[in-house]
Amino acid sequence: MSKSEKRQRTVLFLGIRWFPEEKEQVCESARAAGLSAGEFVRRCTLGRRIVAKGDTKQMNEILKLGGLQKHLYSEMQKQGVMTPELSKQFADTLAALQKTLMKFRAESLNNTED
Repeated sequence: MSKSEKRQRTVLFLGIRWFPEEKEQVCESARAAGLSAGEFVRRCTLGRRIVAKGDTKQMNEILKLGGLQKHLYSEMQKQGVMTPELSKQFADTLAALQKTLMKFRAESLNNTED
């Protein structure tokens, strides 16, 4: 599709007046999601999914921590230094990481942030 065809399909719609604090809130939310303010408002209005970039980065960090915990657990088992107390602590830590990850995933499915 050529540029002129694409432009013909778009329409400038609703020049909206904002209070300064509202505009800043929309712009801040758009930046967090990695979107332009217009795209952010469009997705919110049409009920489309918005996932903030920070959430994705945080989810990846949680996954990485879980992988490191499992690796450390395996290495300690191989060396024979794993005790039942340590094993329970590792299991509790992995369960907490998994619970946190599930919370992030559930929040990202709730469409938008307030």
